[in-house]
Amino acid sequence: MNATLSCPGGVPQPGPAGGPAGLLRGFRDELYRCLTSRRDGLFCLGDAVLCCGGRVTDLARLSLVPEAGRGHGGLYDAVSAGRVEVARLRRAVAGLALPAWPDGRIRLAVDVTSWLRPDAGASPGRMYCHVRGRGKGAQVAPGWPYSMVAALGPGASSWALLLDAVRLGPGDDERAVTAAQLREVVTRLAAAGHWRDGDPPVIVVMDAGYSPVQLAWLLRDLPVTIVARVRSDRVFYRPALPRAPGARGRPARHGPPVRCADPATWGGPGTDTAAAAARHGPVRVTAWPRVHQALHRACGGWEDWPPMKEYPLIEGTLIRLAVRPSPGRPPRDPVWIWASAPDAGAGEAATATLWQAYLRRFDIEHVFKFLKGQLGWDKPLLRDPAAADRWTWLLIACHAQLHLARPLTAGARLPWQRPQGPGHPEALTPGRARAAFRDARHLAGTPASAAKTTRPGPGRPKGSKNKRKAPRHPVGKRPTRTYKTAGQRAKKTKQTG
Repeated sequence: MNATLSCPGGVPQPGPAGGPAGLLRGFRDELYRCLTSRRDGLFCLGDAVLCCGGRVTDLARLSLVPEAGRGHGGLYDAVSAGRVEVARLRRAVAGLALPAWPDGRIRLAVDVTSWLRPDAGASPGRMYCHVRGRGKGAQVAPGWPYSMVAALGPGASSWALLLDAVRLGPGDDERAVTAAQLREVVTRLAAAGHWRDGDPPVIVVMDAGYSPVQLAWLLRDLPVTIVARVRSDRVFYRPALPRAPGARGRPARHGPPVRCADPATWGGPGTDTAAAAARHGPVRVTAWPRVHQALHRACGGWEDWPPMKEYPLIEGTLIRLAVRPSPGRPPRDPVWIWASAPDAGAGEAATATLWQAYLRRFDIEHVFKFLKGQLGWDKPLLRDPAAADRWTWLLIACHAQLHLARPLTAGARLPWQRPQGPGHPEALTPGRARAAFRDARHLAGTPASAAKTTRPGPGRPKGSKNKRKAPRHPVGKRPTRTYKTAGQRAKKTKQTG
């Protein structure tokens, strides 16, 4: 495909020290320094992924790409026996320019995507992952789930800058891992100068399945605002009413409820406005400020709360989005969103910022699709989960290079594609940027050394059997609940006498 790309100006020449080519060259040099073992093989493997021009189906076919410069054995050896300094690479990715929003706020999205390995019985660390699209309803399949964080951008674009990835193990608590991951990401962004004292809080959006109330409690010392979708059967409570003079007993902690499934409880303090979404059309927005959830031990993530300690009241804003039904289309169910900003519902602009940020969460799904469908994130048949982590971070670095190479590849296109102006790199899709990355690589240069000529080893003698079979590992399960509900508690024998 690259041979048919049209590049204005003829053969690309090495760019100046500054500009987009200089930024891409600086990141590639830092990436090369982050590879502390098998660095040439890993770096050339990343270039082969970016310059192959088609879908990545396996590592062996990448050895046919000229930028790889090594055989398939060398590429597999680089992934299996190489070493990546992940902490340094995380700081390098956090130092890149984030997508700019008009209000200057940073918007992050966190979600879990799975690398399915149902037939890899010799691979440890697998756990049951939720899979959709295979038959009716949700199913589970063994694999490696990864929690990824990306910086979202404005406008009609399929770009999102990946900032972090953490593999979830069978014994990990997803809430604790997500909280620690977000804390590290926000700390690195602040250290890189993207957030300073006095700036508005960072908005972190997530889909249903997380516990936004607990995440808001765990991250209460950070300048973040959690925005998450909640189920339509949740119940929230307004602040407690003032106590009547002379009333006896314990003061009430919860006020009138707001039941998402009961419209009769929606009255009271709140805002009801009409707005328009770019994709969904006219929507009806209803917000209730300063509402909280009644926490107890059966709530997810609060099993280890001290028995004699009172649960906290974590207030936020509850938002309901109702899309106006279109002619000829079935009506859509309303979307319920909870944000850890107690007073956001008092202003229409603050509420619009939160629910519009949640709608941008789906950009991270486009990144997952590009990683799996084009870059082949889940295609290599790797046994060691450490090698899977190494391959994952290599592709994150490849995606960051595509993000930096947008101004350099905006002018290259196929004959039937529309031209994109160099002043609007966000209009360029990741696929088109990858199709022209070979020219950007020529402009930025490569710090990797040329491969030495070698001969392949003899391998296993013909007719011999494998006497060192890999051990089989069972699929791990999620931690079970340690508490008992009221109906599950065993009845104690009444002591008499």
